[in-house]
Amino acid sequence: MNILFRGGRVFTAKGDFAESVLVRDGVIAAVGAERELSAQAPGHETVDLDGGLLTPGFTDAHMHPVQAGLERARCDLSERYGLDEYLDAVRAYADAHPDRAWIDGGGWDMSAFPGGLPRREQLDFLDRPAYLIQRDHHAAWVNGRALERAGIGKDTPDPADGRIERDPDGTPTGVLHEGAMDLVGLLTPRPTAADLDAALMDAQAHLFTLGITGWQDAIVGSYAGSDDQLPAYLSAARSGRLRARVVGALWWDRTRGLDQIDDLLSRRASAEGLDRFAATSIKIMQDGITENFTAATLEPYCRCGGTGLSYVDPAKLKEYVAELDRLGFQVHVHAIGERAVREALDGFAGTDPANRHHIAHLQIIEPSDVPRFAELGVTANLQPLWATHHLQMDELTLPFLGEPRSSWQYPFADLLRHGTRFCAGSDWPVSNADPLQGMHVAVNRTEPGGSVHAGYPTAQTPFLPEQRVDLATAMTAYTAGSAWINRSPAGQIEPGRPADLVVLDRDPFALPDKDIWTTRVRMTFVDGEAVYEKA
Repeated sequence: MNILFRGGRVFTAKGDFAESVLVRDGVIAAVGAERELSAQAPGHETVDLDGGLLTPGFTDAHMHPVQAGLERARCDLSERYGLDEYLDAVRAYADAHPDRAWIDGGGWDMSAFPGGLPRREQLDFLDRPAYLIQRDHHAAWVNGRALERAGIGKDTPDPADGRIERDPDGTPTGVLHEGAMDLVGLLTPRPTAADLDAALMDAQAHLFTLGITGWQDAIVGSYAGSDDQLPAYLSAARSGRLRARVVGALWWDRTRGLDQIDDLLSRRASAEGLDRFAATSIKIMQDGITENFTAATLEPYCRCGGTGLSYVDPAKLKEYVAELDRLGFQVHVHAIGERAVREALDGFAGTDPANRHHIAHLQIIEPSDVPRFAELGVTANLQPLWATHHLQMDELTLPFLGEPRSSWQYPFADLLRHGTRFCAGSDWPVSNADPLQGMHVAVNRTEPGGSVHAGYPTAQTPFLPEQRVDLATAMTAYTAGSAWINRSPAGQIEPGRPADLVVLDRDPFALPDKDIWTTRVRMTFVDGEAVYEKA
């Protein structure tokens, strides 16, 4: 299809703007002045930007779309907030699905509960076991029937990589953290191949409405009760139903070592030659999260002590990363606490920057480690939406981090000053997949309007405002930066690149910063073909 985009501005993700873009046969043919391109486009279809902005398609560098699609089809709590709303949703789901042996799903927010912890008794009205994954997928809320089904009681030991939340007498309360989730999660009904396929297709359709034309799936494998998504991706890519450009980060089983390398090589090879999917990245989860004190810290948490968990021994991590690097894999590390970030950076020392290794989340970085990203050629994979004064931050994080550690969080501007390369993502379904919401937070360090925390008293107080970045930097991270991480040919608007493009309903660069979040996607194109158009 041949298209002339005109009537607005074009963000090229190359450090400049343009007036117009000409697309021929799914490829960007020319970028320049509207008058010149119009003369080259007799008979072309015209898309009037109507004062809006044309951008490259967004690429999300860290998300879990298949899991999100599954949760959207189950008991989905992600659009609700508070115990009463959660229980209303659970009751409605149970009533609507009397034939289902389990009530499973997820999306609950820790901040909705005292101390961040729901209880089994709140779900004990159900006549079936319940397994509901926390919004960030680091815990599960279960009822008494589920605990009984799994044989979990006072004497059940905690797994090495997780914790069973307990009352003072040892009785399980109904929350399973990290690796303990599998004690129940693996007993839930397994999704069929058709379920996984439908979840992927539903997720892709939703992401197109947000302008996302590519992503890196941050866990392709079996983890926390979820099933391996690789067959779904392979099937969709081979049939042509996968239109987005996707890289799968193959899950590194932290209970194993180098013995799993052959399996990973085989899994990578299974996707070779596919146009839309590659399994070229490896995901290593080095720690947990701050809210349940499993994020790995250098000094103990305030009030509760402990320094979190390093899921992979740091010496072994360096050995594993070196071998993966030698084999040409990209390594994608989850690191939340400052010790985990340091361990990941130490692991990347001496690796080949051409493999495009990256660390995701980066909630806390000890200041002396900030320059090491650029020095080692490690990309910072940002999830900007979390860098605000939301309820979970103020009540479940700041009191336990203390100073100066609280001020080391999400240091985007410091990383940028040292020349760090950025990519960006959402961690969907952990948080909203909308890149424009993430850009709003990166620029403002406040909650976007309409978010679940937008009415919280400090939501519009900037969180560490000295760490703001400008909109061009944030948008480049979601376009050129994340496309680069994925080795995608898209991500910039220049001749010869695929016409993966997004039409925004307004130009966010012309808005006050506080209104960036109001921008919406009007149209999304992949290879010059509209895959979404707002009704």
